Amino acid sequence: MSPTGSARRAPAGPPPASVGAVVGLLVLFEMTSGFLQGGIAPLLPDIGAQLGVADADLSWVVAAQLLAAAVSVPAFGRLGDVHGHRRMLRVSLVCVAAGSLLVAFAPSLPVLLAGRVLQGPLAALLPLEIALVRDRLSVERARGAIARLVGALALGTLLGGVVMGLAHRATGDVRITLLIPALLAVVCVPVSFLAIPESTRTPDGRLDWPGVGLLSLAMVLLLTAISAAKSGSPLSGTVLVPVLLALLVGAGWAVRELRVAEPLVDLRALADRSVAPYFLCAAAFGVVYFGSLAPDATFLAADPERTGYGFGLPALTISLIALPAGVAAVAGSSLTARIAGRLGYRPTLIASFTLIGAGFLSIAAFHAQIWQLVAAKGVAGVGMGVALGALPTVIAEAGAPSRTGITTALYNNVKTLGGAVAGAVIAVILAVPGTETGASVPDTQEAAGESGYVAVWLLCALLSLGAAAAAASARRTEADRPEPTARPESRLGILRR
Repeated sequence: MSPTGSARRAPAGPPPASVGAVVGLLVLFEMTSGFLQGGIAPLLPDIGAQLGVADADLSWVVAAQLLAAAVSVPAFGRLGDVHGHRRMLRVSLVCVAAGSLLVAFAPSLPVLLAGRVLQGPLAALLPLEIALVRDRLSVERARGAIARLVGALALGTLLGGVVMGLAHRATGDVRITLLIPALLAVVCVPVSFLAIPESTRTPDGRLDWPGVGLLSLAMVLLLTAISAAKSGSPLSGTVLVPVLLALLVGAGWAVRELRVAEPLVDLRALADRSVAPYFLCAAAFGVVYFGSLAPDATFLAADPERTGYGFGLPALTISLIALPAGVAAVAGSSLTARIAGRLGYRPTLIASFTLIGAGFLSIAAFHAQIWQLVAAKGVAGVGMGVALGALPTVIAEAGAPSRTGITTALYNNVKTLGGAVAGAVIAVILAVPGTETGASVPDTQEAAGESGYVAVWLLCALLSLGAAAAAASARRTEADRPEPTARPESRLGILRR
């Protein structure tokens, strides 16, 4: 930030009434974002059936949006610093609305993936909103607003799955069902022109377009290699050459980011032990959360007479089965500040990722009955909610105060990047066909083996426990310490001990 950046800050934020109205509008955008993200998973089996897409390739529907998000988050965040966060928030909403309409009317998988790419800026909404509230509000009020935004995202994800499942059952048409979130996204565009003020901190600068290009090229090469591994040996040239090129391009991008005056991503933030382990946690969270969406839905939808596993469930039932875990996640997210106030943020994150790991280990071991899946996903859901609420706060406060917006964007970028790679890797795992005893699989479309799903759940468990270990290795900061018990007593006028 330029030395005069603080001078641009308005002497006071909006009046209290307008603060509530503005935060309310931002909450609407986050609920829409969650609705779009949570509503797609239960419909994946039906989308695949309508477009003739195999289960393994359905993971690309999730991965395409996450890949676009991995590039758009730092780009939109930096453009927000330069041109204004409100302006880029509006641009993001226009892209999301256009992509949602394209997804609803997509006649083929390539068009569907193009729409999902346009939905990539979904992940940029939260960093832009956090930058707006931190620019306009005091630290305490901004923390409260950020907590409401994260809670709205979790609630929107929960409602998305249920509402979309109900709509699909009522209409029986995937396209009509997908129009619901599309219309909601379209409505958000004019709403963004109402009462939201522009950020006052807009330092001079420019976007690192070469950095954007190099990062995009590295990601495309990496996912191309993973895709090629589905139809050939992992040691073949079609896999190794793109991997090597991705590493070379990624190394060149990293060197540029370290040398350029205004980098797209501040890689030096990753070297600080007080924040670097939390970025590892964010990457693991992205893999576990986004990577498990498609496999969970396709496993529940699989016909047991055809594949030897699964339950043959429709979209609505899949949504209802996911409902307890979603409620647990929303509850965990809303209680994060209270739990962290007692334990500290670092112990809270350790406990949350341990819960997630335990949940996925239980799913890998016990998945023959629906109640087993519901119970295990509920345990994991609590951990995911707490982690989702704690990670943005601990990362933002562990970094330099003058770079909160960039650090938050980097957190979202690492999380979505992990999800993008996970979607492609899991597609490879599930592409290995398998039949169980007594199962009959037509030649027209091979189904993934049950062992592939178990491998995915074990991978999620391993990454979650690794994230707990990474959080334990982080350097202690003020946010890691529990709040003193004297604090509430002092507000009541009681003498401190």
